[in-house]
Amino acid sequence: MSADGDVRTVRAGRRSVEVHRPEKVLFPRGGEGKEYTKGDLVDYYRSVAEFMLPHLRGRPLMLERHPDGLDGPRFMQKNTPEHHPEWITRAEVPKEDGTVCHTVCDDAATLAYLADQACLTLHRWLSKVDAVDHPDVMIFDLDPPGDDFGAVREAARWLGELLDEIRLPSALMTTGSRGLHVVVRLDGQHDFDEVRAFARDAAELLATEHPARLTTAARKKDRGDRLYLDVQRNAYAQTAVAPFTVRARPGAPVAMPVTWEQLDDPELGPRRWTVDDAVEQARTHPWSGVTGRGRALGPARRRLDALRG
Repeated sequence: MSADGDVRTVRAGRRSVEVHRPEKVLFPRGGEGKEYTKGDLVDYYRSVAEFMLPHLRGRPLMLERHPDGLDGPRFMQKNTPEHHPEWITRAEVPKEDGTVCHTVCDDAATLAYLADQACLTLHRWLSKVDAVDHPDVMIFDLDPPGDDFGAVREAARWLGELLDEIRLPSALMTTGSRGLHVVVRLDGQHDFDEVRAFARDAAELLATEHPARLTTAARKKDRGDRLYLDVQRNAYAQTAVAPFTVRARPGAPVAMPVTWEQLDDPELGPRRWTVDDAVEQARTHPWSGVTGRGRALGPARRRLDALRG
């Protein structure tokens, strides 16, 4: 690591990356914790890279940038700017009226560079560039109507039990915002329509079994105080927050993989981990043995249909 005035040079993997204005505050001090600078953000992403990169490699990204920190404007960036270094991977993928050239994060240097660009949060596609129409991840987003994390725990248990019953291994992740994601690793043999239909049918079965507590209603006015089982991310070009990514909220909370056993921890919450302690949790490998091999949906679909009658 070296510094020269308002520029600091850091080592990230096999490359050196310049960090401009490392002392610039991105997360101001507030009621939820201490302040964090751009240098802190870069250091966090460098330290968590070995755990985070397997969830990013080969995937188009949408980048959430806050050049002036949380108090400034937010930019949701899909197209890769021309000024990005040539060594950063790009992926040109189809859209309705043409193509989009997305950034792909394949190495630690790219993570550090994006942090230098004040990219706080990385939103990943659920498919990879070599098979953009076929997701290898399915996500259930458990979205409470307010900050009722008890309702999120309850829904996660019910969903986990259903997925166990149809023999579909799943993993759990705090979002760093308000809820939890339940993540299923797939084998990439099904297109987005099939995956979303499966997720919708599973969610609707749960909502039917617990009508006073859960809903699949897309409109907020139709949900009341019920928890929303959101499966809309399972569609082409939709994104979800990446595991270990920082969220643009006071205190720099992190979207953190957890074990199902941790769901019973009274200290668990959607913003339980921050850039200060997320790496320690990452080193416990909470998803070990769960997401390594993707599953086909065929057998699970037959079991789900039998439960639906």
